[in-house]
Amino acid sequence: MANREALRELQIRLASRLQAARTEGLSVSSWLAVEAAGSKYLLPLGHAGEIFPWTVVQPVPYTQKWFMGVANLRGGLTGVVDLAGLMGQSPVRTEQALSEANLLAFNPMLEVNAALLVDRLAGLRGTDAFVASEPPAEDAPSFFGSTYIDAEGHRWQELNLQALSQNNAFLSISA
Repeated sequence: MANREALRELQIRLASRLQAARTEGLSVSSWLAVEAAGSKYLLPLGHAGEIFPWTVVQPVPYTQKWFMGVANLRGGLTGVVDLAGLMGQSPVRTEQALSEANLLAFNPMLEVNAALLVDRLAGLRGTDAFVASEPPAEDAPSFFGSTYIDAEGHRWQELNLQALSQNNAFLSISA
């Protein structure tokens, strides 16, 4: 219950910060920053949908390891993708760790009924939060954007959720 209240408070703070930035004419943050298995990612705000606390996920047999199954989010069945698993990591998911995780739904405009499992929401970020950036490597997946480096030296990988939602490997969940 405390997780839901904390998540609700975060969503209210994010919404009020976005509204304040719009009304004051300030530059609005470009990304929602998240962490999965120790890696840091930037997801375009326009591609991100609603944030949900962890809920029961019904496994689906014969699917990729990173496809966790389906969950009932607001009365609809949504495919749940472990972001860390999709990125090639194999984190151990304990019940305690899952209870602290969130599900980030794709924006409905992307027309993919999926949500990403993320370990931690790290707030909003704009380009002013970073001191350097690097273009994606030539062999990087098509949904990788630039890598941004913050003042502490942490590397944040931008993920284009629209490109991810159209990626053949992402759409082919069968094992």
